[in-house]
Amino acid sequence: MTSHAIKNDTPSSTGNGSQTDDLRAVLEVSRKLAATTELPPLLEMVESAARSVLCCDRATVFLFDATANELYSQVATGVQEIRFPATHGIAGEAVRTGDVIIVPDAYADARFNPEIDKKTGYRTRNMITIPMLGIDGEVVGVLQMLNKFDGEFDDWDKELARTFGAQVGVALQRQLLLEHYAEKQKLQHDLSVARDIQQGLIPKEGASAEGFEIAGWNRPADETGGDCYDYSENDDGSLAITIADATGHGIGPALMIAECRALFRAASSITRDVKEITTKVNDLLCDDLPDDRFVTAFFGIVCPKTKSITYLSAGHGPIILYRKATDTIEELPANGFPLGIMPDAPWPEPDVFEMQPGDMLVVVTDGFFEWKNAQREQYGTHRLCEAIRRARHLPCSELIETLHRQVREFVGDMVQDDDLTALVVKKL
Repeated sequence: MTSHAIKNDTPSSTGNGSQTDDLRAVLEVSRKLAATTELPPLLEMVESAARSVLCCDRATVFLFDATANELYSQVATGVQEIRFPATHGIAGEAVRTGDVIIVPDAYADARFNPEIDKKTGYRTRNMITIPMLGIDGEVVGVLQMLNKFDGEFDDWDKELARTFGAQVGVALQRQLLLEHYAEKQKLQHDLSVARDIQQGLIPKEGASAEGFEIAGWNRPADETGGDCYDYSENDDGSLAITIADATGHGIGPALMIAECRALFRAASSITRDVKEITTKVNDLLCDDLPDDRFVTAFFGIVCPKTKSITYLSAGHGPIILYRKATDTIEELPANGFPLGIMPDAPWPEPDVFEMQPGDMLVVVTDGFFEWKNAQREQYGTHRLCEAIRRARHLPCSELIETLHRQVREFVGDMVQDDDLTALVVKKL
């Protein structure tokens, strides 16, 4: 949010007037400020009132950005923003000291920055700079008035400016808080809508493939997440399955993961060749994703006819395979690069699991095994594998619920800071 520095060629007051009239003018300004409910009109009113009360040619409001420790406003044209460190210049000194500063001769003062005059073609003779404080005494901004019409700014102007600055500071603080609240509410609403859309992309129930039981589950860390799982049935009775994890979590990764899901769906509707599908998805993501972003993904085809799962894992691991006949668990690594990093990546031939009755494939995102307890110890893949072994007799959806519950018990009160997603395929 920015203000507009206004040049007033016709003075709104041509004399000093009585001190009583000056105070009445300040009170009238306070009344009007209290009735204003939007920031831009409020800033324009402050500038206009400052010129009138202090009988000067120009006034500029610099708002204080506490996070960046900067002051910002706009030049008289209302086009180019002025932004500078709150440690610099006369305005910066007003922030540091909390004092009203009178400069009788701008170009004789080493603190004065003539660059703005050069850019605007204006000539500053003298000035008075006022720190604007909120009701809590914190700096809200700085008000700077230039070129007194009749002589120089005096001690009464200084007292008047201090009173005026206190009134304006409280009004600005109130309005900034209201706008911050409104922006936060809008952002919360937008995130809620985005979450509803993203959750609508997640399958509502388990998938079906003859001879197999399949279930997935997802819980984002924020309103929107950077994980997803999906499955889609093919005309030949096979089932395409996907689990993916974009770097980070929140609205940005949510957009990445939505695109990734859509690309996998589109590619798998055209071909059953897992290598060709993964190649197409990777090359398209390389075109779209920034250099510092990527997606890890597991993509497979469940084939009831051959009782097998053919897959490629693009940087996503471990892939956990439980073999009922031997009651053993294998942790298999990824067999390819993450998606979106290297176009025309040399993908290997897909691996194939031949599934026997009771065998089970479990793929989760790293939010499960990297979640830490209060002692900063990760849950880890070893505990995850043991939990899978103990819950191997459960239906897939109940097994996922059990894994989540046991991770929660391990981490205790530690907040979930990464998305959680799981996909389980069991041969009946």
